[in-house]
Amino acid sequence: MPRGVAIPEVRQQLFAAVEQLIVRDGPGKLSGRAVTGAAGVATGLLYSHFRDLDDFLVGYAVDRAFQISANARTLPDKAGTNTVARNLSDTLLATPFGSARALTRLLVARPDLVDGVASVLGDGNTGIDAIETATAAYLDAERKLGRVAAATDVEALARALAGTLHHLVLTADESDIPALIERTVTALAEGMVRPPTK
Repeated sequence: MPRGVAIPEVRQQLFAAVEQLIVRDGPGKLSGRAVTGAAGVATGLLYSHFRDLDDFLVGYAVDRAFQISANARTLPDKAGTNTVARNLSDTLLATPFGSARALTRLLVARPDLVDGVASVLGDGNTGIDAIETATAAYLDAERKLGRVAAATDVEALARALAGTLHHLVLTADESDIPALIERTVTALAEGMVRPPTK
């Protein structure tokens, strides 16, 4: 990149680069030089925007955790609309799987970054855990409306769905994830959803 040329959205360019590196090579060998090399920018550019590599990784994790959790936050408001299974599936399917995979790998390898994310977004908003929280709130709302059986353990079901998503983003081919999510939600919904009264 020639000197003096403005780079639009440089932070997002760097975030996209680190995401690709984590998905491809894992988080173990991350360095500022590797990130800027993958982004195609000058080595010092990362340090023009972040104090150090850890500050950059927290910035990346905050950005992606916010993206992952943003759609889930609206799930409780959907109670009473559509079908329970459809609402759950749509929320899980809206997850940016590549970002979730990279973020999950990073936080597993660097659990010390979680506190940095939580300090910005709050506890329970570091990624897939936000989906679990929103899912539990949604199922509780549906239970109060009578669309989910009264005896349903909504927190356990929310944990199961979040755990499934966590497992799939770490182990499954991205192209297979949507169908596997649909199957899982359908199977779980059969045991908790009350049939409509006539």
